[in-house]
Amino acid sequence: MAGPDAPAPSEPQSKAKLLAALLVGGVVVGASLLGLYLNGAPLGIGAGLGGRRRGKKRPVRVYMDGCFDMMHYGHCNALRQARALGDQLVVGVVSDAEIVVNKGPPVTPLKERMIMVNAVKWVDEVIPDAPYAITEEFMKKLFDEYHIDYIIHGDDPCVLPDGTDAYALAKKAGKYKQIKRTEGVSSTDIVGRMLLCVRERAISDTQNHSTLQRQFSHGRSPKVEDGGSGAGTRVSHFLPTSRRIVQFSNGVSPGPDARIIYIDGAFDLFHAGHVEILRVARGLGDFLLVGIHTDQTVSAKRGAHRPIMNLHERSLSVLACRYVDEVIIGAPWEVSRDMITTFDISLVVHGTIAENNDFQKDEGNPYAVPISMGIFKVLESPLDITTTTIIRRIVANHEAFLQRNEKKAASEKRYYEDKTYVTGD
Repeated sequence: MAGPDAPAPSEPQSKAKLLAALLVGGVVVGASLLGLYLNGAPLGIGAGLGGRRRGKKRPVRVYMDGCFDMMHYGHCNALRQARALGDQLVVGVVSDAEIVVNKGPPVTPLKERMIMVNAVKWVDEVIPDAPYAITEEFMKKLFDEYHIDYIIHGDDPCVLPDGTDAYALAKKAGKYKQIKRTEGVSSTDIVGRMLLCVRERAISDTQNHSTLQRQFSHGRSPKVEDGGSGAGTRVSHFLPTSRRIVQFSNGVSPGPDARIIYIDGAFDLFHAGHVEILRVARGLGDFLLVGIHTDQTVSAKRGAHRPIMNLHERSLSVLACRYVDEVIIGAPWEVSRDMITTFDISLVVHGTIAENNDFQKDEGNPYAVPISMGIFKVLESPLDITTTTIIRRIVANHEAFLQRNEKKAASEKRYYEDKTYVTGD
């Protein structure tokens, strides 16, 4: 054995010794590998037969854009489907100015729409002020700066004011993938429901007629279906399935020592105010349980024209929120001791901004039990937004939204008339 001061063997000598050792040991070495080594290529750990190191596989990044105005479970399901086509989902949120030019005035400003998209649990990154159409310059930016592999859109056409396809360049580049549009809802549809509320209130001051929510749940809009003008207020039929609920659910139970926070409400027209109070509530514990009141409860407490969205629609919107761990579909109005025990609730919370904050003055305070147990807390709401705020925006700009829906109604009608079965989802 050579001592510490022995000279190191020359490179040709070391290569010859290695070759001899391999041959004597009966090891058969591929000619390409041995040849590479003898020609100076390193024989390192992880080298393949071609001499190349196995690098870590880059995640597949997909891009989806949209206005995400009046964000609903249909938007969330589109994002879920898009995320399933890759490893990371980057979402472009169209600017207010671009929406005005291409569709009409948005109901919710960019700041609120960004909050909503960021809160969707399938979204990894968000780009604000995205263009409505995929231009060559923006597509290059997506590929070069954001390392996007595919651009995703639903099977419904997205046509620019000049009649061209907004995704034509992506399709030409071979970087386009299509997902199935979610049945039963659209932003145009939801605005239409609120416009119907305005019309119904104008022709009737009584509450003896069927609630609008019931009409929406059964997909009825007489003005449109009877061939009337309807002002673009087509109400589509939502068909809830157990599979869709499973797709939206986290499927995770709280741990044995988890601190479980409970918050309840209607969560109608799920908006940025809802998202922010859920974020604050989730920060108080390990598991956020959300109770969603029935349609009948909401109508009794808020009036015959509410809720705008039915129970299953509201449940899916809340389930898509990254701060929510589980929902109770059709939660009771009053939080009972039995319910607290059943779900092992540590703290019941309520925001300062809500449709009804007189509950502590009411004879039947729904939070009487958690208050008596010392596990009730009122949280400062980060945003001064309620469902009524959203409805008032529509009412205040009534004519503009009528025109917007008239314009969108034609394309919606064409989509449903020409609709064919799309696999997937």
